Amino acid sequence: MEFEILARCHTTNARVCHMKLPHGVTMLPTFIPVATQAAIKGLSAQQVEALGVSLILNSTYHLNLRPGTEILKEAGGAHRFQGWRHNLITDGGGFSLVSLNKSARVTEEGVLFASPSTGEPIMLTPEESMAIQHAIGSDIMTQLDDVVHTLSVGPRVSEAMWRTVRWLDRCIEHHQKSEKRESQSLFAIVHGGVDPHLRDQCLDEMIKRKDRVAGYAIGGLSSGEKGRTLIKQCADKLPADRPRYCTGVGFPEDLLVCVALGIDMADCVFPTRTARFGVALTFHGPLNIRLKKHAKDFCPIDESCPCPTCASGTSRAMLHHIVTVETAGAHALTQHNIVFQARLMGGARGAIMNGIFPTYLKKFFAEYYGQAGYPEWCVNALNSVGVDLLEGKPDAKVVPGDGAQWEYSDTA
Repeated sequence: MEFEILARCHTTNARVCHMKLPHGVTMLPTFIPVATQAAIKGLSAQQVEALGVSLILNSTYHLNLRPGTEILKEAGGAHRFQGWRHNLITDGGGFSLVSLNKSARVTEEGVLFASPSTGEPIMLTPEESMAIQHAIGSDIMTQLDDVVHTLSVGPRVSEAMWRTVRWLDRCIEHHQKSEKRESQSLFAIVHGGVDPHLRDQCLDEMIKRKDRVAGYAIGGLSSGEKGRTLIKQCADKLPADRPRYCTGVGFPEDLLVCVALGIDMADCVFPTRTARFGVALTFHGPLNIRLKKHAKDFCPIDESCPCPTCASGTSRAMLHHIVTVETAGAHALTQHNIVFQARLMGGARGAIMNGIFPTYLKKFFAEYYGQAGYPEWCVNALNSVGVDLLEGKPDAKVVPGDGAQWEYSDTA
């Protein structure tokens, strides 16, 4: 990995970076679409490439179960298997096991779970996680981590954090022995729940291992004020010469807040999953295409959007007619939503380079929330890095709440 900071915001902690990996350059900050099982639902690799995406995420847990490492090795890795010519990142498997496999049991050796297809017991260790990711051939790998629920408290959080540190050492050791050590980069994952002291301890331990990891992920946090406070704590302390990756973040407002706090990368199923529910993302808020008011609306989702759906002139009426009924509807909205996220982050990069990122933030939030009111947690999070969304707006409405929920509303 080659990593270079090109520009910094003069007010916030946002930055623009050049990240060169074996399969090309990815400019940061960026949003990473999730191709869990080596495919973004509804789209071919060629379609995703045509949208301008240069980095996607595959799931270690899922690709190990199917098609399995032997087939991936025979295919020459996941890039060739799925026909993807650009950069690829994989998770370590910890989150998938905890979220999808309720019978998963964590031991010091690894995570013991039952195969969803055969019921056979399987142990995923840090070494096995590395071996699977080596077979996948991802440009960026992440360590196996001990994941607890976002809002967990008590001794289990400390136990998981320290185990994640120990597992990182095992991942590093296994990776260093591999012939893939020069072509695949390993990221550590910072844990500690919602306890700032534990997060600090974990940060100290991960930073000690700086010379053996290429970057850092921040795991185990959700949307809202508490999460953003901890993300700022992590971003402030992590080495400036390493990429910072926040896992599981995908709401538009979350992405821009994270960028302002100093985050370079984020991934989430949100834009693709919400497309399958019939919701299109726009700069004026989410658009619920299922609502009857769109049945006679012959305008595209966004006339300024370059995605294939909007550029072809496909109307909201047509999308209303087929969405959640025909697969073509989900495909059309998926392409639009991925391009929306790319435009959002591309706009952030341009604004940082041009020294107007605070203005970009103010414009986005004013248009996205309109008369609905600014989320209080967004106002507070951006205030912490010198941006006052309410400046010059004495009548602006602020909506209280942590911001941990997002509904399929229709404000556009």
